[in-house]
This record gives sequence, C-alpha cells and structure tokens, in this order.
Amino acid sequence: MEGLGVLFLAFVVLILVFLFFSFIPVGLWISAWAAGVRVPLLTLVAMRLRRVPPAKIIYPLIKATKAGLDVRLDRLEAHYLAGGNVDRVVDALIAADKAGIKLTFDRAAAIDLAGRDVLEAVRVSVNPKVIQTPMVAAVAKDGIQLLATARVTVRANIDRLVGGAGEETIIARVGEGIVTTIGSANSHKEVLENPDRISKTVLEKGLDAGTAFEILSVDIADVDVGKNIGAQLQIDQAEADKKIAQAKAEERRAMAVAAEQENRALVEAMRAKLVEAQAQVPLALAEALRKGNLGVMDYYRLKNIEADTDMRESISRAAKPEGEE
Repeated sequence: MEGLGVLFLAFVVLILVFLFFSFIPVGLWISAWAAGVRVPLLTLVAMRLRRVPPAKIIYPLIKATKAGLDVRLDRLEAHYLAGGNVDRVVDALIAADKAGIKLTFDRAAAIDLAGRDVLEAVRVSVNPKVIQTPMVAAVAKDGIQLLATARVTVRANIDRLVGGAGEETIIARVGEGIVTTIGSANSHKEVLENPDRISKTVLEKGLDAGTAFEILSVDIADVDVGKNIGAQLQIDQAEADKKIAQAKAEERRAMAVAAEQENRALVEAMRAKLVEAQAQVPLALAEALRKGNLGVMDYYRLKNIEADTDMRESISRAAKPEGEE
C-alpha cells in the first residue's frame, strides 16, 4: 500500500510539473535570458492570461535586440493585439536600419495595420521596382493609331505608404500621359522617331503625386503602328453620306412616281372632258342646222376641213424617222 501511495504521489507531481512547464514558458524565458533580453517570468505568464502567444512576441524582440534596435515589449504586444504582424514589422525595422532608411516603430506598425506589406515596402525602397504597363492605344493627329507599352521604375515612399495610392494609379496615370503625348503629335512618325518624348512628357507631369511611390524613370518598351483610324473614319463617313444620298434619291424617285401618277390621273380627267365635249359637237351642229344658223354647204366645208386635217396628220406621222415619236 505504501508503494502504491508513493507511485500515485509521483504521478501527481509529474502531472503538476508538466502543467507548470506547459503554462509557464520557462524554455522561452531561458532563451531570452541567454540572448540578453531580460523578460520577467511573470510577464510571460501574464501574456498567457491575455491570450497572447509569448513566442510571437519574444522571438521578434530577440531579433530586434540583436540588431541593436530599441523596441519595447509592451508595444510589440499591443501591435499583436491590434491584429498586426509583429514579426514582419520587426524584420522591416531591421532592414530599414541596415539600409539607412528612417523608419520608426509607430510608422511601421501603422503601415502594417493599414494592410500594406511594410517589409516589401522597405525592400522596394532599397531596390526599386519595375512596373510593366499594359499596351496603350492612342491616335496621332494624322489619324494613325500607335500601340505603346512602358516600364515604370518606382521606389516606395515610406512617408506616403499610409493613405497613398498604389500601383494601379501609377499605371493609369502613365497610360494617360502616353495618350496625351501621342494625341498631341502632328504625325505618328514624330513619336516613332523620338519615343523618349513620351517619357519626358510623362515625367514632367509629376504623376507620383499622392501615391505611395516615387517614379524614378519611365522607359518606352515598345511602340507599334496600329490601324489607320483617320482613314477608317473617313470611310465610315463616306458610307454614311452614301446611304443618306441614296435615301434622298429614293425619296425624290418616290415623289416623281407620285407626281407621274397624279399627272396621268389629270390626263385621264382631261380626256374624259374632251370626250364629253366632243359628244356635244353633233348636238350643237344639229341645233345650228335646225335653227338655220349653219347651212348645209357650211357643214360640208367643215367636214372637208376635218378630212384635210386628218390627212395632213397621217402624212406627217409617216414622214417621221423610225423610233421617233
């Protein structure tokens, strides 16, 4: 019984020791002490109680101390509790210190909390980045389209990373500068002969204002000749004018056909009146003969005149050349 009691007691002690070392990071405290970072053991316990993993704070603190940076433990913990990446902020501070870039912990933490990669920003500040713009189409004054692409060399501006515009704004502004330069050229040949005029115009506009970058250079990578937009517009205009003229001609033809139909109707109406008038002639002659206003010889002379007129018309029609009305 005594042996079982000793074994049970030893088991309990073992469990307590295991729980003690699991809750209290003694190994981490020894590592910090060996690295010259003096952190009270109770502080590590308090981190556990605040649900802060001590390793995520102590290891970055060790790196900062070894790099000669003065970073306070409570500020690292506060940044972690705010949702920041402590390790990345410390790496950015070390990189900036080695490169001679002035970067405080507060600014680095603000950049990190703003959603930007502060370490990448420091790297871009040390080693400038090249941004490739998509192909930009623009038309010169002579109507020829040019297709241009540019490479923009930028360096991160640490002071403007918070609130500054990103790469998309740089690309949009450079594209606008390319379109403006090509559009103001009298001939596309001027741009092909001196593509550096695009770079000069773009750089003079100060396109990096309000952005998180500083533009170092704008280099035109390629300029190709596209479509003859001016000729295409003229063709389209000519086609539109042709359709308008055809529509007007069709309108005039329709009006002429309508007028012809109206004239034919008038002719038929006049013929009807003529027939009606001719029908009144025999009645008038009979009435004149009955009243004695027209003699028999006068009537025969009138018939002879009509016959003579008919003969003359027949002779004139026979004398006309064939095909002539």
